[in-house]
Amino acid sequence: MARGLGAGTLYFAAVLSLGFVLGTLRVLVLLPRMGEVAAVAVELPVMLALSWFIAGALVRRCRVPARAGARLIMGGVALVLLLLAEAVLGVLGFGQSLAQHLGHYLTLAGALGLAGQGGVA
Repeated sequence: MARGLGAGTLYFAAVLSLGFVLGTLRVLVLLPRMGEVAAVAVELPVMLALSWFIAGALVRRCRVPARAGARLIMGGVALVLLLLAEAVLGVLGFGQSLAQHLGHYLTLAGALGLAGQGGVA
């Protein structure tokens, strides 16, 4: 269990960092050219592919046991921390209310992003 927790925390940090880089590119380069939904749809497979490699590397590096429980803990920890970090960033960084932040998940772009976070986990 401890290996899954530690790996999940490292996975969260790596994916959050990757998300900042890709999100910045999405907002500055893709969004003005193609709109929000298309920009998210272009970013999502890149994020998922890179996350897959990061997860594999961390499983090996942290020696997460090849049991479903340990790997589910790793993904679950990363998912919970990602969702919390995104909410904190939305509220404190972008001045959204929590309701506004959660309401974004009801849009197509927000639902795609949320589905992507589930895929990362």
